Amino acid sequence: MTAAYETPALRLPEVTPGARVVAFGDYQPARVVTNDELAEIVDTNDEWIRSRVGIAERRVAGPEETIADMAVQAGGKALAAGGVSPEDIDLVIVATCSTETPIPNQAATVAHRLGIKAPGAFDLNAACAGFCYALDTAASAVRTGSARNVLVIGAEKMSNWIDWNDRSTCIIFADGAGAAVVTGAAEPGVGPVVWGSAGDLADKIIVADRQSFIHQEGQAVFRWATTAVAPVALAACERAGVTPDQLAAVVPHQANLRIVEAIARRLKAVNAVVADDIVHSGNTSAASIPMALSRMIERGDVPSGAPALLVGFGAGLSYAAQVIQIP
Repeated sequence: MTAAYETPALRLPEVTPGARVVAFGDYQPARVVTNDELAEIVDTNDEWIRSRVGIAERRVAGPEETIADMAVQAGGKALAAGGVSPEDIDLVIVATCSTETPIPNQAATVAHRLGIKAPGAFDLNAACAGFCYALDTAASAVRTGSARNVLVIGAEKMSNWIDWNDRSTCIIFADGAGAAVVTGAAEPGVGPVVWGSAGDLADKIIVADRQSFIHQEGQAVFRWATTAVAPVALAACERAGVTPDQLAAVVPHQANLRIVEAIARRLKAVNAVVADDIVHSGNTSAASIPMALSRMIERGDVPSGAPALLVGFGAGLSYAAQVIQIP
């Protein structure tokens, strides 16, 4: 007769009470594409573009400039700003939806180029909500002991997926990268995420196949974003124990200035600076939130330690929001 098998108890890492963002960094390509330049390609003009989406200009990467190139620049800037050594990072997450190929992932390449040795590394695709998804994933990894310090990057080269003869998309999308460093903390600095999706509307923003460009039904997306996103943002404030009037910054995904303004009005965050990076950067999908907040911090627009609401939404249709303490 065999002896009874005794199931061993599994050991878990020691948990950390909270996670916080210690620094942001951003990168934009050098080339500026103005509305007047686009008017030479498609039937549009500066006034038409500004009145509908609020964009004056956008940045576009060069032919040889890759997502990894931009992610390395933003990630390196975030590490330097936080005084964090590459040796201290043990997880790298790159949020992106615009890679040319799915293999290899961007995260491992970016980590190697930054001198980060053998970290966990993966890409995450929740389109324009990707950074918020990745930020909560990073914070959860830190709190549960799976990682000590995480580099989170949103990086996009949307120009590769634009039909430059399609007025509905070529005026909107652009390129860039934004990054954040997440580490453990005695007190929470990243609030609970509120996330979800509206898969019944997933066909409103698509890339149909490998030979296709991005296509979106702009009016349907606008109606959804201006009605469905604000309640998610308010729920994130409630879960974090913060009222809208206590927010120092509201940083929605920079999809369209009219959408940003509509969300801000519904939040009634009367004391908050509302990000409007889209005016000069365009819609950079997963990069837009960290880029916008990084630039707000760099300009001194927002105070360190104050709460900021991040709200991502886009293709999927996926959405996510959380309150963080500004580093």
